[in-house]
Amino acid sequence: MPYMLISTQIRLENGPTNVGDEYSDPDVMNYLGARKTTMLGNNFSEYHVDDPPRLVLDKLEKIGFRVLTMTGVGQTLVWCLHKETE
Repeated sequence: MPYMLISTQIRLENGPTNVGDEYSDPDVMNYLGARKTTMLGNNFSEYHVDDPPRLVLDKLEKIGFRVLTMTGVGQTLVWCLHKETE
């Protein structure tokens, strides 16, 4: 998958960081050390890491991802990343 979104809450810049959903690349999630969770009441799963977004972005850059854009949505910070396909 060439696109990826990561996010965190504004007051939680030190982590945890949301790094994917149930359809995310399992190899990338394993590389990040992410754990898959389903919050009570949700009918979908998400992957989270305890690392702050900066460390997650550093790790993703090492495997070829680049930040396309970043924005704030309400109390959430969101980064969109892309990886060129071979």
